[in-house]
Amino acid sequence: MINTIGRRKTSVARLYMQDGSGKITVNERDLATYFPTEVLQTIVKQPLSTIEVVGNYDLNINVDGGGIKGQAEAIRMAIARALVEADADNRPELKKEGFLTRDPRMVERKKYGRRKARRRFQFSKR
Repeated sequence: MINTIGRRKTSVARLYMQDGSGKITVNERDLATYFPTEVLQTIVKQPLSTIEVVGNYDLNINVDGGGIKGQAEAIRMAIARALVEADADNRPELKKEGFLTRDPRMVERKKYGRRKARRRFQFSKR
């Protein structure tokens, strides 16, 4: 069993991978019920389809925090890391696609005296 972690924005995905029939479980639910849209399911499966091992591993994933897109991308990173741990020959392909790189972009915090992070309150001369 391989255990990895993936992060994106404020989402954290913990993944447990073992040889199996290709069953993907996210937070005790099936992948199709947790991510109802085809786009998000594709994002999650991208590393598996890149190295053509769809259906070779059973994945049990716990994901927390952030929104649905950030969670999908955190899971994608965790899967890519697990595939590299399983076989180091997978690294160049996954690295080229950018699945192993942590996306550092985060929401900038709101500052006091401002309406948002950078947006100021409306100025009134009179």
